[in-house]
Amino acid sequence: MILEQLIFTIFAFGLFVYIFFKMMKNNDTNYIGILVMQAIGIALNFISVSIKKELGPFFLIIKYILGIIIPVAIIVIEKRGVPLIQVLNVAKAKIYLKLGNNKKAKEQLINLVTKYPENYIGHKMLAEIYELEGGMRKAIDEYVQAIDVNKKDYDSYYKIAELLNNLDKADEASEMLFNLLSKKPDYYKATELLGDILLSKEMYKEAANIYQDALKYNPLSFDLNYNLGIAYTMLNDFQNAKICYERAAEINSLIFNSKYSLAEIALIYKELDEAEKYFMEALEEDKLAADSYFELSKISMIKGESEKAIQFANIAIDIDAAKVVPKIKKDPIFIPVIARISIPFNINMPEDNEIDEQENKFEEKEIIAKKHLEDMSDITRNLSYDDIKMLKKDNSGKSKRYIEENQINEQKEIE
Repeated sequence: MILEQLIFTIFAFGLFVYIFFKMMKNNDTNYIGILVMQAIGIALNFISVSIKKELGPFFLIIKYILGIIIPVAIIVIEKRGVPLIQVLNVAKAKIYLKLGNNKKAKEQLINLVTKYPENYIGHKMLAEIYELEGGMRKAIDEYVQAIDVNKKDYDSYYKIAELLNNLDKADEASEMLFNLLSKKPDYYKATELLGDILLSKEMYKEAANIYQDALKYNPLSFDLNYNLGIAYTMLNDFQNAKICYERAAEINSLIFNSKYSLAEIALIYKELDEAEKYFMEALEEDKLAADSYFELSKISMIKGESEKAIQFANIAIDIDAAKVVPKIKKDPIFIPVIARISIPFNINMPEDNEIDEQENKFEEKEIIAKKHLEDMSDITRNLSYDDIKMLKKDNSGKSKRYIEENQINEQKEIE
């Protein structure tokens, strides 16, 4: 026991002296805490020597932790190029964050990155705090600093792009995301955000290319297949859009948006039975029920099944009269039966908050693509089957203009 105590005393005192001179050399008061812990460990050993009795296993463990293990760990960390102040400031910042004191956490981190500008963890944590507080520009600056230190911090690349997009700087966000995907093409969230930005800017071909590249790494993603279908829809490439929506429906049969899109494409191609099948499946989704019944009513009118058309139209009105009635009144296909459709005299229009709630059920890109398909199915209704065959072969983006020209010509002939 005496030999062990002697060895401990020599080793612990040597570490104490080393840490003390380290503090004096660096003029860093953060070492005082380490010296105090060492002093407690040495004191426990001195008490044991004085009473000539071991204090017990608990105090023995404490003595070694405070007197030797912690100082040795600090020395090893510093030998690896991580000064004590970095370890302590980060630890303090994390404690303050746990306690909900962001101000104190920021003080610790600002002190750290001011003294050590190359400290990656400090910049990253500071960026996350600024982002949490809504200071997006400050957060971007800190994420940039983090990337400067760690070029492979792909999460910070994405965060910068996301914040730039939130600041309505879509072009800068796109540039950042293209750069990120060139370095890490399988970064899924970057593909999602970049695709959404490109769709919102009506850069549908570029969005399609982004989704296609991403599918190489994640072919079973519902979102990638569905979003690629939207991009092809807006390019009037309905053949490829159909393939994408079919894949999406296979991957997740419980999300019915893709089936509604497949129904509209079938309607564009005058494949009425297939369209009817998909619209019936889309009825499972409440937010699509009124539209699906309305479209089923139109199909019944095209087939000459007026009684069935009236039945579907009335169901659609019962679900959402404010949406369906204006469509029925506007569409000439219902003229032969409109007198027999139960159109309410007074339609209760939804409140503004109810409209917002309804619109929030779809993303903007889904609303645009859905409206585009519905418009195109109306435009193609009076085209001949030969024209439809031509449409199936035409994936060049000229289809919509061709259909609209035919519709205008037919209207002139009618007049």
